[in-house]
Amino acid sequence: MNILFRQSPASTPAAQATGATERPTTEAARPRAEAAEPTLVPAVDVIEDAGGITLYADLPGVPRDQLHLRIDGEQLTIEAEALRPAADWQPLHVERPLARYRRAFTLSQELDATQIGAELAQGVLRVRIPKVAPVQPRRIPVQTA
Repeated sequence: MNILFRQSPASTPAAQATGATERPTTEAARPRAEAAEPTLVPAVDVIEDAGGITLYADLPGVPRDQLHLRIDGEQLTIEAEALRPAADWQPLHVERPLARYRRAFTLSQELDATQIGAELAQGVLRVRIPKVAPVQPRRIPVQTA
């Protein structure tokens, strides 16, 4: 059992049986008052090793200045926006929507949220979250009063 990374309620067997899903392809199917680009949930691999966890998120077309990671309490949020073409862009045919990406994770207290590191290379975001160092036994000097 992985105690470092909590599952979202939508990824449990009960939620899957009812048709709920953690990774909707897009929210664009929902009617909106104004046209906007869809919010996509990026595919993410989570790898655990002895030192912590590493997340790999696919964010194609996202430049570094349009990528935002935020930690709030135990929640890590990834938000990004795909590169927008120039204002004079006149496409003949478009199948790739301009999109916003958003994904949130709840981290366990065994992870050190103050030491998170991230890098973006070739459309893949790598986020490293180390485990909290265990408390080491030590001698405590006793003072005389």
